[in-house]
Amino acid sequence: MSDASFSDGAEKPVRLRAENTEDLAVISALIQDAVGQNGETSWQPKKHRFAMLLNRFRWEDKDAAEAQKRPFERVQSTLVIDGALKVGGEGLNPADKEQIFALLSIGFTPSEDGAGTLSLILQGDGMIRLEVECIDVTLTDVSRPYLARARHVPAHPVADS
Repeated sequence: MSDASFSDGAEKPVRLRAENTEDLAVISALIQDAVGQNGETSWQPKKHRFAMLLNRFRWEDKDAAEAQKRPFERVQSTLVIDGALKVGGEGLNPADKEQIFALLSIGFTPSEDGAGTLSLILQGDGMIRLEVECIDVTLTDVSRPYLARARHVPAHPVADS
């Protein structure tokens, strides 16, 4: 079976920029269940930039794949956060370049004058926290879609309250 492709030019690669919480919610929905590796993240303090390469589940194609009874797709994407002043977190070992993580969502906690903290929530209680000057996040697909290895839609168990 060959790799998937953007069907007949009707779908285009994602290229979105978030500058407010509403925009960020759209990017957060699209990166849900993206998989990355520590070695494919980059913190550039002099440029105030944090970036990561992700293998993103194509949520925007899910309904079409189900209707056409074809496999689901993933695509490689970059998530770039500009205006990042400080990076921290838990659940990841920065020295372990082979460590794999699953990104579940991105949230923003404002402070003053548009600044705040971006929280990248990872599966398994991990988190990457970025102190930012403002919301300046870009999500860009950088490869053609490819067939997802898993033949099901990503899902997470719901915790009992």
